[in-house]
Amino acid sequence: KMSAMLETPELPAVFDGVKLAAVAAVLYVIVRCLNLKSPTAPPELFYQDSALSRFLLKSCPLLTKEYIPPLIWEKSGHIQTALYGKMVRVRSPHPYGLRKYLTMPDGATATFDLFEPQSEHCIGEDVTMVICPGIANHSEKQYIRTFVDYAQKNGYRCAVLNHLGALPNIELTSPRMFTYGCTWEFGAMVNYIKKTYPQTQMVVVGFSLGGNIVCKYLGESQANQERVLCCVSVCQGYSALRALETFMQWDQCRRFYNFLMADNMKKIILSHRQVLFGDNNMKKPQNLSDADLSKLYTATSLMQIDDSVMRKFHGYSSLKEYYEEESCLPYLHRIYVPLLLVNAADDPLVHESLLSIPRALSEKRENVMHVLPLHGGHLGFFEGSVLFPEPLTWMDKLVVQYANAICQWEKTKSQCSDTEQAVSGQE
Repeated sequence: KMSAMLETPELPAVFDGVKLAAVAAVLYVIVRCLNLKSPTAPPELFYQDSALSRFLLKSCPLLTKEYIPPLIWEKSGHIQTALYGKMVRVRSPHPYGLRKYLTMPDGATATFDLFEPQSEHCIGEDVTMVICPGIANHSEKQYIRTFVDYAQKNGYRCAVLNHLGALPNIELTSPRMFTYGCTWEFGAMVNYIKKTYPQTQMVVVGFSLGGNIVCKYLGESQANQERVLCCVSVCQGYSALRALETFMQWDQCRRFYNFLMADNMKKIILSHRQVLFGDNNMKKPQNLSDADLSKLYTATSLMQIDDSVMRKFHGYSSLKEYYEEESCLPYLHRIYVPLLLVNAADDPLVHESLLSIPRALSEKRENVMHVLPLHGGHLGFFEGSVLFPEPLTWMDKLVVQYANAICQWEKTKSQCSDTEQAVSGQE
């Protein structure tokens, strides 16, 4: 009887059941984490019915076409974001550009890289894209290189700002770094382009933090919009003050992203600590002291770094004042050129509550269109096969496609105006 009991298959069957349950649980987690059941669809669009919007919908197929990320894993906003941020892009091109140096009034040295077009533009005219990268980014980042290479091949000259202090091989020449909304260096680059290429028209492009800077720059003065055909902002949050609370929450792992970005900012600031905090002949920013350096070492969030260091470059009395003054939100309604605002519904950095800002703007202004695909993460928007993404993304294609359409729109308007003037002259 004992031997018969030992030979019973019931015990192994229990083990097999546990294994099957474990496998099922793992598969369930994978499906949920990778959002494999999430549908694909065309991006959600917010705009007013106008001649411009109707023209854009006809001229930009990507606005109405289904965006399909790589099948297995890119329906996850976290993986899209990680691929952009850490895993980088595969087979990234290396466009050749010339680095330009501009001395700012306070002694800072602004730098940007200039890339000439590789083909004739679709309207046969001189058009320059002036580009502002994301936080602590520059022209050598792979997502910028990929976009620039594609824009060059479509006939655009590209000027890419290197955020002050972001390039590891460029020393600061004044005790100041880039901040969330300082437009000085971007404005200096734009003025250089206007002066050097008096016939060129400009397309303004900003990624993430760069989107905040370019929108704020255009809204600061009507003169800043002269010779600007349009503006494109990708994955910005619109209001740092509104984002303050959400960026400290663990929902969608934003607190973890906050920590990683703060760690990167800390390394950049500390690499320039001799200029920013050292005993030298350069005047330190207002109220910046050794105590702030100590706070920087222990900071675990961007907000702590902004409060102890970044706001003091421009003399803001509080973090609230810094975020209010440097956000583009008060300036958006002052932009009169066509404005494309792109976000992803699964962006883990930009809380969904912030998307009410571009949505409300698009409901009031005929020149504004808000584009919201289901997937894309933060500056991801990858396309490709089941596993491996293509280096060129949906975002890259959309920005160029939109810019091409606006160029065509403006040329058509100009030709109609010339025809009307000719007919009027004959009469």
